[in-house]
Amino acid sequence: MTYVCPLCNCLTASSPNCPKCSQPMVDQGRLMDTFDDYSPYLDIEGMKKADGYPEDSYDHQCPHIFLCLSCGEQVTQLIDEMIMA
Repeated sequence: MTYVCPLCNCLTASSPNCPKCSQPMVDQGRLMDTFDDYSPYLDIEGMKKADGYPEDSYDHQCPHIFLCLSCGEQVTQLIDEMIMA
């Protein structure tokens, strides 16, 4: 089975509300892509071993950063990956 992140692959959109001001937040992409200039080009499953979320690989989740454009609050949210046939 192959698992894919619906946000990374533009299959769905997500805009959670900001915990501070309740405004919609904007997806800033995968957490692991922010580590350094080469992170977006490295193996996703390998990067999950160093992203600070020890169970995201086993639970098939993709950590995404969301930013509130109103107040500047930034949160990381685990997005459930989908099974692709």
